[in-house]
Amino acid sequence: MTHLTKNFARPEKNEEVVTFGSLDPSVQELLTAAFQVRQRAYVPYSGFKVGAAFRAKVGGQIFTGCNVENAAFTPCSCAERTAIAKAVSEGATEFSAGAVLAYEPDVFTTPCGVCRQFIREFANEDIPIYVAQAFDARISEKKDLLQSDDPVLCTSIFNLLPSSFHTYRK
Repeated sequence: MTHLTKNFARPEKNEEVVTFGSLDPSVQELLTAAFQVRQRAYVPYSGFKVGAAFRAKVGGQIFTGCNVENAAFTPCSCAERTAIAKAVSEGATEFSAGAVLAYEPDVFTTPCGVCRQFIREFANEDIPIYVAQAFDARISEKKDLLQSDDPVLCTSIFNLLPSSFHTYRK
């Protein structure tokens, strides 16, 4: 029974909303990278742009990705999977944090279920996931992309996918 308890144990972490200005500069950098790559999203069908950024655990490099749509819809690629696949193709398979930005009024857009499982594949430990809104008007108005009082949801992959499928490989 001890083996099962260990595999199913999840650290207690509460989600909280904080302001962008209160975050560590390394987290601000991650969110800003996600905002910037979001502008490259290929979304001719939905118009719903998403950007993601993941920081490699070793070396601290940031890998970014945006969503890429396809007329057939099934082969579409979400921003989170694009960023992680890019990282894996360059040799990074462990991450210390992730960030996701999209825009829907009055709500945070968290990763979809497939992306949650994809992130979990590369998270042998819980990693923080930061979710913020992207206000496109700031680009044309030449304002800071993310402002000090912008709300940011601080969660984690274990919070987003508490009973995930995982092999617990070593």
